[in-house]
Amino acid sequence: MELDQKLGILAAAAKYDVSCSSSGSTRTNSEKGLGDAAVSGICHSWSGDGRCISLLKVLLSNYCIYDCAYCINRRSNDIPRSAFTVDEVVKLTIDFYRRNYIEGLFLSSGVLKNTDYTMELMVRIAKELRLKHNFHGYIHLKAIPGASRELLRRAGFYADRLSANIELPSEQGLKLLAPDKSKENIFNSFTYLSAQISRYQEESQFFSSTPRFAPAGQSTQMIVGATPESDYQIVSLAEGLYQKFHLKRVYYSAYVPVNHNSLLPALSSPPLKRENRLYQADWLLRFYGFQATELLDPREPFLDRELDPKTSWALRNMTIFPVEVNRAEYEILVRVPGVGLKSAKRIINARRYGPLGFDNLGKLGVVLKRARYFLTCQGRYLERIDNPILLRQVLSDKERKVNQSANEFQLPLFEL
Repeated sequence: MELDQKLGILAAAAKYDVSCSSSGSTRTNSEKGLGDAAVSGICHSWSGDGRCISLLKVLLSNYCIYDCAYCINRRSNDIPRSAFTVDEVVKLTIDFYRRNYIEGLFLSSGVLKNTDYTMELMVRIAKELRLKHNFHGYIHLKAIPGASRELLRRAGFYADRLSANIELPSEQGLKLLAPDKSKENIFNSFTYLSAQISRYQEESQFFSSTPRFAPAGQSTQMIVGATPESDYQIVSLAEGLYQKFHLKRVYYSAYVPVNHNSLLPALSSPPLKRENRLYQADWLLRFYGFQATELLDPREPFLDRELDPKTSWALRNMTIFPVEVNRAEYEILVRVPGVGLKSAKRIINARRYGPLGFDNLGKLGVVLKRARYFLTCQGRYLERIDNPILLRQVLSDKERKVNQSANEFQLPLFEL
């Protein structure tokens, strides 16, 4: 098979892996080096379904010994199959970089023969790029769960980020839809990589010669909607992963029905709205100081589809509001709907020079269409609605209008 044919097959096969990110790594280039990875990340492109992806994003192979019910590359599917050689992936990466198509590599794979064999090939690719071609661009490798610790250790020295996909939010779901995979193997990978990342970070504080180990950390991905777990279970699991393994990101992938299987739900389209709400809740966990139990609980286990998680939380906790802009602490300000991390810091800095009014807030980045119901400036509301039910209706109507306007003007990305 020609190289361009392989590329067409294996690039298309990689589109369902959404945990593609490049932030968090600085790899200084020498005068003779090739490529450069910066904290701000590498170039991104948009896929046909609107996902932000990093290029070159390919599978090493879409042959796989596993038969996961939800996966297009499962061994029982009759689809075109292909596999790159190590030299071919290296050549594509270098050639694409020289043409300014990409600034890094995202490499995943189906499992060929066994986990160690597949991981060994991926490590060889990263090693050859780094050592033979002096490539300093961003490299994200999939850590194949079940691969030996030695191979994971070697991968960490060449890759900026490693990620082992947890796939499904519960062990029961994994046993049902991916019986060849093991929760124990996945969590063993998390544990080992987390320990090694921490070890080398600590050693680097004392020894300048300490090699870098996965400087952009590790991440994972969960499929949403293939199994019946609630948003509460998913968000709680993500919170636990952040706390225990210090993951950089948990990615959520709306289940795309690509296989006919009685074990899978019959969906007319992927639950993209649910995926979006989970990302918003995840953001609140990581940056806003929220806990999973504040956003959801067993009695209300699913995120509101009409309103974002912060607004939903505010409506359930109206006793905290209104918040006085000129007195509230930063930790309280960031919990106000329409107030972000940057705008809260700007408020703290600006009010040192005098009391703020609503005219000032708009200039500081506050989204007043939501914040106006939860804030006061010098004791005064911009607009007051005390009834939470009525307020919810007003905010829901505004959200629907915004979404309708966005849909009307959204560019057809798949045509671009």
